[in-house]
Amino acid sequence: MTSPIPTSDRGVEILSWSGCPSHDDALAQLERVLASIGRAEVPVTTRWVETDEAAAAERFVGSPSYRVDDQELVPAAESESFALTCRVYRRRDGRFSPLPDDADLRDALLAALS
Repeated sequence: MTSPIPTSDRGVEILSWSGCPSHDDALAQLERVLASIGRAEVPVTTRWVETDEAAAAERFVGSPSYRVDDQELVPAAESESFALTCRVYRRRDGRFSPLPDDADLRDALLAALS
């Protein structure tokens, strides 16, 4: 029987597509938010999604996407399709952005890593 992964060993994965320029900013944001919640030790990895087939198999709705245990931290709208595209997030103030609102990411990380 396999035991569950201890919370302290869980990592966060960023799914990215090389055609989208937001990866470096997404990584910086994730590291900043993890540090702000006292979880700077959480491992962060990147998985590159580079084909339409991989996008469909990964249920990839755009770059960047943040996941813990293959679960989206900031879920996309049901109407989003799986594709190689740059993701657009709606921030709490209503603006659109290539990155999620820090507060949304923070809340999702707190829930996923607890």
